[in-house]
Amino acid sequence: MNAQGRVWFVTGSSSGFGRSIVEEALARGERVVATARDPRTLEDLVARAPDRVLAVRLDVTKADEVRSAVAAATERFGGIDVLVNNAGYTLLGAVEETSDEELRAAFEPLFFGAVAMTRAVLPQMRERRSGTLVQLTSVAGMTTYPGTGAYSAAKHALEALSEALAKEVGPLGVKVLIVEPGMFRTKLLGASYRALPAMAEYAPTVGLTRTFATQSNGTQPGDPVKAARAIVDAVLAGVPTLRLPLGPDAPDAIREKFAQVLSDVERTEQIARSTAF
Repeated sequence: MNAQGRVWFVTGSSSGFGRSIVEEALARGERVVATARDPRTLEDLVARAPDRVLAVRLDVTKADEVRSAVAAATERFGGIDVLVNNAGYTLLGAVEETSDEELRAAFEPLFFGAVAMTRAVLPQMRERRSGTLVQLTSVAGMTTYPGTGAYSAAKHALEALSEALAKEVGPLGVKVLIVEPGMFRTKLLGASYRALPAMAEYAPTVGLTRTFATQSNGTQPGDPVKAARAIVDAVLAGVPTLRLPLGPDAPDAIREKFAQVLSDVERTEQIARSTAF
């Protein structure tokens, strides 16, 4: 980091967490590469601080755009200090309701796109022996609900990869922060929400989740501005924790999940130990 502040590279900057993180970083005097599939949605951000904001077109599922976006950021600011993998959307449907095409399409931005971005910036971070990788997963990356199978699977995958990544790059001076938001008032239940065709058989289970998602849009308890502040605080503090659950609902949901896991382990421990040679 030089006297002009860190350089942040944020995917999915047009709305939600991405936009809030860009705005918070700018408020702290940092420099930002804001990205979106339509850069016109970022024009107001550039207008706020044209010397500190670079708007770049980026679809994280396209390898050529990943490479060109990182190259543009490096050319403009000299490098990337903080990568925020935020781009994606919400998918809701029972496993049987989810086609192969929909499942693979969800994994592209939510998992493979984040991995591609991570690999694209790692060489320069390794060379400098400094940098921070912020992975926006979800409470759904730790737990599941009826209808969230595809979305949770992609977020679980990013959680696992990021945890292993932290162990690999930590000795090289690069830090990883896994952010696990609960329900926040973003577009993830609005414009960025995709519900799959419903089967009547799953109305008592997935149907309840569909209703909850529809009714929750616009009334979620989490404030994305406060979440952005917490994320930037964690990065500027040197990433004192691997995981950062956010939202008033997040701690309880994660605790419930691990209580269930621990209960299963304790219930089956003797069976597990009896299978030794």
